[in-house]
Amino acid sequence: MPYKKPKIEKIFYSIGEVAEMFGVNASNIRFWENNFDILKPQKNAKGNRMFTKEDIENMKIIYHLLRERGMTIRGAQMKLKDNKEDTINNIEVVNRLKEIRQMLTDIKDEM
Repeated sequence: MPYKKPKIEKIFYSIGEVAEMFGVNASNIRFWENNFDILKPQKNAKGNRMFTKEDIENMKIIYHLLRERGMTIRGAQMKLKDNKEDTINNIEVVNRLKEIRQMLTDIKDEM
């Protein structure tokens, strides 16, 4: 997954920072915000979106469904509506398996 964990943990992240974390355009983030109720970034006095850690976690779920599983917007919306917890558990399993694979690759390279 191209999600890049930020170097510094902050309370709020700008839309540009979030877009960079996921390797997508800011317009994708705005589009997803309009189509998924679980994304509710706050807006500052200038109207700029400010994303919290919870928003980032929800963005991971949306990214997984749309980009990694190839679902349509409508399919992802239905999946989140029907069984969000199952989706979160699936993402955690996939991420853990990726970590294990990377560890095994590192061990193989060291041999």
